Amino acid sequence: MEKDTTLDTPGRAPMQARIYGRKRAGTGSPVVLHFHGGAFVSGDLDSGACMARLLEEAGAVVVSVAYPLAPEHRFPDAVEAGYAALEWIYKQRTKLGGAGARVHLAGDEAGGNLAAAVAMVARDRGHPPLAGQILVAPMLDPCVGTASLRETMACGTACKWADGWQQYLRKPNDAEHPYAVPAHATRLAGLPPALVLSAADDPMRDEAVAYAQRLQAAGIAVTSGMIPQETGWPDALADSCSQRPCQAAVLGHLRTFLNAATPPPH
Repeated sequence: MEKDTTLDTPGRAPMQARIYGRKRAGTGSPVVLHFHGGAFVSGDLDSGACMARLLEEAGAVVVSVAYPLAPEHRFPDAVEAGYAALEWIYKQRTKLGGAGARVHLAGDEAGGNLAAAVAMVARDRGHPPLAGQILVAPMLDPCVGTASLRETMACGTACKWADGWQQYLRKPNDAEHPYAVPAHATRLAGLPPALVLSAADDPMRDEAVAYAQRLQAAGIAVTSGMIPQETGWPDALADSCSQRPCQAAVLGHLRTFLNAATPPPH
């Protein structure tokens, strides 16, 4: 089941969203707030549908949001909109997922950045409790100089991700803010368990691996999955969700994580 809706959050413009899945009788389903990719400057509910449907197939009720895009809305607009959406979802969690529903964050590419950032905001503001964060091919480092980026795209510093970072950050020292650049955050303790997925052909591979290692070093429970099949990530995540060689592996990771994530304290 897919249903378009509007999230009305205090002090913010209404946000378009799409709900995937439904509450199941007799058990609480994980509820996942999902952020699409698009290098901060593009993407919408349709381009986010592939990942949202995979999360639904893995057993979650998914709320995918059309967060405000750069350059019209620069940092921290998307992060604050994402946190407002998270608060809305937490209040609606029983209606969405049933009694005992646990709330997770998920995102791919730039959406992975936002999921990581909103997890930090929730920790720092003390609410709401989160059961987990799912980061898929996350776009975490504005330096865009990793070996995986150079190997797969040969784009150096002149590529859509570098351009996206330039349009997303309001001023140079935003790159020092942990909510803008989670890869540079100095305090990672207290974040929810994480599933970090990447692939051998993923330009974001190195930054995903590095962030997973830093989370683990900070005492966070981390599952780090490297998909062996060709994925075409992150661009393929914006395509239609037809059967792909990597799909079974991705679903396996999602199901295991969503079922195993430790419920947060209430």
